[in-house]
Amino acid sequence: MFKQSAQFKKFALISGLIAASVLASAEDMQYGIAPPEVNAQSYILMDYHSGAVLTAVNADQRQYPASLTKMMTSYVVGQAIKQGKIHNSDMVTIGESAWGRNFPDSSKMFLNLNQQVSVEDLNKGVIIVSGNDASVALAEHVSGTALNFVDTMNRYVQQFGLQNTHFTTPHGLDDPNQYSSARDMAIIGAHIIRDLPDEYKIYAEKDFTFNKIKQPNRNGLLWDKTMNVDGMKTGHTSQAGYNLVASATNPGNMRLISVVMGVPTYKGREVESKKLLQWGFSNFETLKALEANKAVSEQTVYYGDEGRVKLGVLQDSFITVPKGKQTQLKARYELNEKYLEAPLTKGQVVGKVIYQLDDKDVATVNLQVMQDVKEGGVFGNVWDWLVLTVKSLF
Repeated sequence: MFKQSAQFKKFALISGLIAASVLASAEDMQYGIAPPEVNAQSYILMDYHSGAVLTAVNADQRQYPASLTKMMTSYVVGQAIKQGKIHNSDMVTIGESAWGRNFPDSSKMFLNLNQQVSVEDLNKGVIIVSGNDASVALAEHVSGTALNFVDTMNRYVQQFGLQNTHFTTPHGLDDPNQYSSARDMAIIGAHIIRDLPDEYKIYAEKDFTFNKIKQPNRNGLLWDKTMNVDGMKTGHTSQAGYNLVASATNPGNMRLISVVMGVPTYKGREVESKKLLQWGFSNFETLKALEANKAVSEQTVYYGDEGRVKLGVLQDSFITVPKGKQTQLKARYELNEKYLEAPLTKGQVVGKVIYQLDDKDVATVNLQVMQDVKEGGVFGNVWDWLVLTVKSLF
């Protein structure tokens, strides 16, 4: 435990909070606020900025993802565009495997054999109209084969730390070895919003016309004028039931991500998602606290070329709390080790700030080093060794 400076204490108590990218933990919140009754096999409501889970049931239960799979397909495609590996203007020749006739009685873009289609249109075909044919065409364009593309999808699964997700196709048609969970889908959604803002804009488009066929976005909440839903994705198969990942914001710039899986009816997935989102906005608020690159504490460093180091966060931090509870937040601070010793690297996690509400820990943010500290010279190190040796005696 290190001593709280008056400035740090005042700053933490007034502002409160945590950034998703530097979260040490974002455990499911337990505030005694009764959640709505949700008719789904599994569901979750997550705050985008803080990562806090406001309510969940069976959130880690493995389910058939159906076309929610296309969110990861979209992520892989969006990253390939962002990295310059492919371009929206690329023209893709539709082969046998991506021909619309291969996907009877399922959602498709209605691609024709040997047709030339741009990456931009195919990407809209995946996101807006959930085209199974478009998913295969893009997979082959990005990775050569659909199998190689799926390998990339699963590499991102590992990178995101998803525990209950595995993909075998780019489109999501049922496969015993293909599964995901409500929690994992919420995390995938957050990555799309955060990492690929241009890609995410497509999720808000309400319809798409191709080959003179106009199809609506199946996410009916985009038309709901009582909420500001701007994404994300639907899914349905006979085994999966009806799935929906939805994201919405409120006037205070709070963003929530809801996931419902295994809902029994088409309209029901919208009804249940709306229940979750409205409940979240009515009962919680997300507050910005620790500001990126603004030091909140300064600590002694031993064996370094500098005697002091500033601590803070490299990205803005947030916390989600029940409405009206902001002034009741408390914080305590801990270092991982009793003394800081060089070398230290900018961004290195050396401790944590733990936020409390009603004597319960509700959020934790990693405390990071704000600048590099190299090892000091021999004489300085000897002196620091003597100092630490004396301190260890008391």
